[in-house]
Amino acid sequence: MRADRLIRVLFVLQSRESVTAAQLAAELETSVATARRDLEALSMSGVPVYPQPGRGGGWRLLGGARTNLTGLTEPESTALFALLGGARGAATEAASAVQKLLAALPAPFRHSAERAIGSTLADGAAWGDAPRSAPRELHTLQQAISHGRAIQLSYRTHSGIAVTPLGVAARGGHWYLLADPGDGPCMYRVDRIRGVSILDKEASPPSDFDLSSAWADAVAEVESLRGSTAAEVIVEKYAVSAFVSRFGRQASIQDAVGDGRMRIEARAQSAEALAEQLAGWSAAIDVVGPPEVHSALAELGRKLVERYE
Repeated sequence: MRADRLIRVLFVLQSRESVTAAQLAAELETSVATARRDLEALSMSGVPVYPQPGRGGGWRLLGGARTNLTGLTEPESTALFALLGGARGAATEAASAVQKLLAALPAPFRHSAERAIGSTLADGAAWGDAPRSAPRELHTLQQAISHGRAIQLSYRTHSGIAVTPLGVAARGGHWYLLADPGDGPCMYRVDRIRGVSILDKEASPPSDFDLSSAWADAVAEVESLRGSTAAEVIVEKYAVSAFVSRFGRQASIQDAVGDGRMRIEARAQSAEALAEQLAGWSAAIDVVGPPEVHSALAELGRKLVERYE
């Protein structure tokens, strides 16, 4: 369980002046890559963990070995518990560890930490390419949720959107906010938020609100919109795996057509969007149909010729 492991990472950092990813991996019996991801996750969540490069370097807690759990600020403790959110209701050991951490917090911080637990989800599926770091607005959103406050968003071309934040979720590396503007949950991609401010207005999810269920409904709605147009595509053997991985749920293998090639149905929200996604695969695929996707590909090709001829 990752939440349990992150708690152990924090305790290792508290007990040592510094630790390398390799040393941490040996201590926790994980891979070096996993240890490095855990350290980066703690750092991006707001916990005061930072790398020190060079000979004798490693990862440290701000303040060194003297730092302990009660030395965390309220925003840092909120960020930590948002990161560990899924532990409650999971493995007994992980849930127990979270409860011990809650008990170790200064009393004024516990209410916010309690709210933060369960406000964050991790969805292993992906929409598009993954970003390299968490958006800077994520911490503000977690703070608003933990304090039960409404927020005001500027999103793409719209500003002044007042919503009740319900939770945040990571999907394939991107972060999403699930929030209620007054007529039910809506999904906002965090890296497309142009500005966010916490309002002096109480706003909490309903007592029976379940983030996992609401997130599943939101994802299903987005997937239905993304997949309203389908194309039949013949994919060369060497590209099948990469093609299916890139399109994710919007690709379904139909049958084999010989020589290792596969017939695959690819979907997107429109013929134009599908043509844009398929154009880069032109050397490895043959788009059988429908005609509207052929036309969209031809129009895209015409525009490219006009610009670069």
